[in-house]
Amino acid sequence: MDQLTEITLKGLKVSPGICVGKAYLIDNEGVDVVEKYIIPVQDLQHEIQRFKNAIKKTREELRLLIKNTPEALKQHAYIVESHMMLLRDKNLYDKIIETCKKEQINAEWAVKKVTSNLTTIFQNITDPYLNARAVDIGHVSDRIIRNLLGAKPLDITKINKRVILVAHDLSPAETSQIQLEKIMGLVTDRGGKTSHTGIIARTLGIPAVLGLENASKIIKNDDLIIVDGSSGTVIVHPEEETLIRFHERQESFEKYQAGITRESHQKAQTMDGIDLQIMGNIELPEEVVSVLAHGGDGIGLYRTEFQYLSRPFFPNENELFDKYQEVVEVMAPKPVTIRTLDINGDKAVAFGNDSNETNPVLGLRAIRYCLKKQDVFKIQLRAILRAAAFGNVRILFPMISNYDEIIDAKRLLDEAADSLDKEGAIFTRDIEIGMMIEVPSAVVMADIMANEVDFFSIGTNDLIQYSLAIDRGNKDVAYLYNPLNPAILRMLKHVTNVARDKGIKIFMCGEMASDPINIPILLGLGMDELSMSPQSMPAVKSMVRALNIEDSKLFLKEALTKATALEVAQLLEETYGNLVSDKTYK
Repeated sequence: MDQLTEITLKGLKVSPGICVGKAYLIDNEGVDVVEKYIIPVQDLQHEIQRFKNAIKKTREELRLLIKNTPEALKQHAYIVESHMMLLRDKNLYDKIIETCKKEQINAEWAVKKVTSNLTTIFQNITDPYLNARAVDIGHVSDRIIRNLLGAKPLDITKINKRVILVAHDLSPAETSQIQLEKIMGLVTDRGGKTSHTGIIARTLGIPAVLGLENASKIIKNDDLIIVDGSSGTVIVHPEEETLIRFHERQESFEKYQAGITRESHQKAQTMDGIDLQIMGNIELPEEVVSVLAHGGDGIGLYRTEFQYLSRPFFPNENELFDKYQEVVEVMAPKPVTIRTLDINGDKAVAFGNDSNETNPVLGLRAIRYCLKKQDVFKIQLRAILRAAAFGNVRILFPMISNYDEIIDAKRLLDEAADSLDKEGAIFTRDIEIGMMIEVPSAVVMADIMANEVDFFSIGTNDLIQYSLAIDRGNKDVAYLYNPLNPAILRMLKHVTNVARDKGIKIFMCGEMASDPINIPILLGLGMDELSMSPQSMPAVKSMVRALNIEDSKLFLKEALTKATALEVAQLLEETYGNLVSDKTYK
């Protein structure tokens, strides 16, 4: 028998680690191929009942999945619960029935049509966390269609051997069935770092490479494969030499990971005794558990958009307050930084669709949307002020691009406090106010803006995109998206200098903060606090403890003389060598 040729596939490094094993292909075919056919008028009622039965069956399946979620994934049950919420969404439910009646089409096609339109809305949102929710709608749609067609749902729990899952895509409902003793790793054509599959893989500590596009077509059942989640590589039919090399890397990674996990609750203190606060980025209250488990010093970014999505009405004040209070009380006395609504309302809120923007990235979003919809904004501000009475709350205004915006936002915060005071409500007004630095105009005007806030929080994701004029989701220009670009480093230096001169705190909550390779630069800049996904904390803390502030300042000075991102990266390697490369196993 001929030796099979070794194949290397490159995808997204979503969950670190290395595993070697047999591939187990998951067949999700059948749902994508939906035929359209006309339903006679006299049969429409029967067709609508068929749809209602499928919804009922889907609800029952999801309810059972939530009940049987393994203990290790209980904190992520909200993901499947959000799918339950979509099934209860009258906007979605009624629209499918209306489409079925109006166009006299079969239920499967109506589901596909309505959910495809909704998916497109979410795909137009630039925030990667919100953009990833488009996938949730697709998963719910697939499950309903599967039940309409009478197809059997996928049951991962029936896998009875140690394997690496390979699929076109995995829904949260499917990944919530994963049992650690059976599943070694994950490989999918779709998905990314912020997808629920990625989040669950990191929670379980399973190596995962996603976004491979065609892995499920290249890899066959029982093929021997290597999954390297630290580099985003999948190797099919590895040669003997490759296997030996990766087994050594696997040993090295596991030893390193065990070490940093043991130390994750120690302070992030440099060798010369300077403390750096390491905070967590969260989207939902349930993620607080993970922040605490990974040794977080607080919440540096609480994204509040999730409660506004895929629902027929804006959330009321009490709904928002309940969620904020839950997080604030659990974290107390550690700080919780609540970012106000950062969303393109016309696109993401089903009922707020009062205009069509050709370029939502540069349009009515974040603070602009809130200042236009002041009634919606004040409800959120009141909820935040009420939650502040139960712990340590900071408020963060997103995408401030001019001085007037921060003044107007603070005025509305005062008005919200006055209204609560008149009602005799329990609240706290004495909270720190911050603004995101994520557009070039905010960098240029930082010295003026600093007079109005207690802290800056740098959102590198958008700052890099807007400053370098690149769409980070466009694969043709994504190579230009680099936090080590000298233009970005000089902007960061300017903002940190301003913060120091004005006596305000300087934080970073973008992806740049989560990569240990960048820590010498961020220490040299004099950051007070870094915020990141909980899973990134142990490696970042470990890196901080291996560095010296004075050395970092000297390193930054030299880095700022370089002309290209490549030169900065090479300088990092030359200066820190193995110390830095060890931390790339994050």
